[in-house]
Amino acid sequence: MALIGYARVSTREQNPESQEAALHEAGAEKVFVDHGESSRMENRPQWIACLDYLRSGDTLMIRALDRIAGTERMAIETIRELGHRGIKLHSLTEPFLDIDATTPMGEAIIGIMAVLAQLRISTIRENTKRGLNHARAQGRIGGRPRVMTDERIQTARNLRAENKSYPQIARILGVSVSTIQRSI
Repeated sequence: MALIGYARVSTREQNPESQEAALHEAGAEKVFVDHGESSRMENRPQWIACLDYLRSGDTLMIRALDRIAGTERMAIETIRELGHRGIKLHSLTEPFLDIDATTPMGEAIIGIMAVLAQLRISTIRENTKRGLNHARAQGRIGGRPRVMTDERIQTARNLRAENKSYPQIARILGVSVSTIQRSI
């Protein structure tokens, strides 16, 4: 029954030392650390190593849930998987996460969390769809406005006919070279 820590920072410029120190101070015997890894990625090298290292009866310690999971669905799946493996999860900043997923009550709480997460996702999708449909009915089309209007495209073509280079045309019109190339 070991206390194993996991820390993660999203960018290479960030320093995970405070997370590591807090985990060691809380009793972690070993701490796995990912540098410059997104929580939405499941194949983080040290996260995989940590999961491989953990055994039934161990406790995984984290500073916060966002260190291991970037979405609610990922969090629930991770908590559930740890529970099935007999591994407890302990968050230093979120005591409500100390759920023993190996018990019927823990499994029920995780199930409720899963249902609520799915409800939230479905509600967001429904609201987004409704908003887009309403905007279309009003004659609005979403997205960023076009930079290259028909007039600007014609200007770019005329400049190209005058043997101006793509970089020159881009500078004149204040857009990128790739925008000019796509437009002509």
